[in-house]
Amino acid sequence: MTTTEASTPVPAERATSSRRATVMSVTGLATSALIALLTIVPSPYAIGSAGPTFDTLGEVDGTPLVAIDGAPTYTSSGELRLTTVSVSNAGSQPFTLGRVLAAWASPRQYVVPEEEVFGTADEEEQAEQQAASDWTTSQERATVSALEALGHPVPAVLEVVGTSEGSNAAGVLQEGDIITAIDGEAVPTFASLADAIALHEPGDQVDVTVMRDGKDRTETFATVDDGAGDAAIGVWIDPTFDIPIDVTVQIDSVGGPSAGLMFSLGIMDRLTEEDELDGALVAGTGTIDATGDVGPIGGIAMKMFGAQDAGSDWFLAPVENCADVRGNIPDGLRVVAVDTLDDAYDAIVRIGQGDAADLPTC
Repeated sequence: MTTTEASTPVPAERATSSRRATVMSVTGLATSALIALLTIVPSPYAIGSAGPTFDTLGEVDGTPLVAIDGAPTYTSSGELRLTTVSVSNAGSQPFTLGRVLAAWASPRQYVVPEEEVFGTADEEEQAEQQAASDWTTSQERATVSALEALGHPVPAVLEVVGTSEGSNAAGVLQEGDIITAIDGEAVPTFASLADAIALHEPGDQVDVTVMRDGKDRTETFATVDDGAGDAAIGVWIDPTFDIPIDVTVQIDSVGGPSAGLMFSLGIMDRLTEEDELDGALVAGTGTIDATGDVGPIGGIAMKMFGAQDAGSDWFLAPVENCADVRGNIPDGLRVVAVDTLDDAYDAIVRIGQGDAADLPTC
C-alpha cells in the first residue's frame, strides 16, 4: 500500500516551528557570510591613530635625542615630548572592513579613503620625499627660532627665488636677488626682514634694496595683503642661515614639519641653565618658522591621546588648531593654546613654577 503522509495535514505548531528553523538557518548563514566578509575582505581605507612620542630632552641608546655642539648645554628634570600620528593602510599593514568599522567607531582613531593619504605609488614616494624635506627644514627653523628667542640673532643670506601671485614685486625683483635692506635699514637676519615689513600696512610703498650681479640697487613697489591683514612684499625667500651651533636629531622614523615647536623648546631648554620644567611632563605639537610663529598641524586629536598615553600632564597646541582640540581633550590632560614660541616658552616656565592656572586654553 502506498503511503500518503505527504498529503496529511501538518499541525499549526509544527509548521511554525519549521518556518522558524528555516529563518534561523538563513539568518545564521547571512551572519556567517557577513563575519567572513568583515574578517577576510581587505578594505581600501587608511586608519590613523596616536603614534610614538619622543622626549626632546631625553636620550636614545645613551645619545641625546637632540644633540647640540658648539655651546654649553644643561640638563632638565622634566620632559618635552613631540607627538606623532601613525597612518596605515591595507597595503602596509593588512586589515579588513571589520577593523575599519571598529576604527570608525573609536574616538582614538580616524578613517579616510587610502587614496586621500597614499595616492599612487609615485605620489606616495613624492609625499615621503616631501615629508623628509619638511623634517630637515623644520629642524633648521627650530634652531634659528630658538636662538633668536634667546637673544642670539642668526645671520642669513636672503635670496629671492620667486614672487607670489598678485605681488607688485613681479617683474621688479628677480630670482637670485639678495635682499640686503628695507627702507634703507639693513636686514641681516630673516627676523629683521619680517620685522621691517611688519612696520607697513598693506598697500604702503616699500623700498627694497637687493644685490644683483654684484651691485646694490633699490626698487620701490607697494606691499600686498598676506591674507591675514598684514603687509607682505609677495616674494618667496630661500634663506641660507649661518647657524653658530650644530644640532643633530637622533630620529629617523618621523617626517613632516609638525615637531618644530617642540624642537625649539627642547633647544632653548638645553641652552639655558634654568630648569624651566622642574620635573613637569609636557607634550605638544605645532610647526615653527624662523620668526617663531607657531602654525597649525593635522591629527591633533590623535596626538593628544599619544600625549596621554606617554604620561604627559600638559599639552601645547597651536591656537589655530583650537577648533579641533575642543571636545577631544583626553581626561587628565591640560591644553595650553600658543601662538608664538615666546608664548610656548613662557608656558613651560610657568608650568615648572606651578603658576599655570590662568594659561590660555582652547
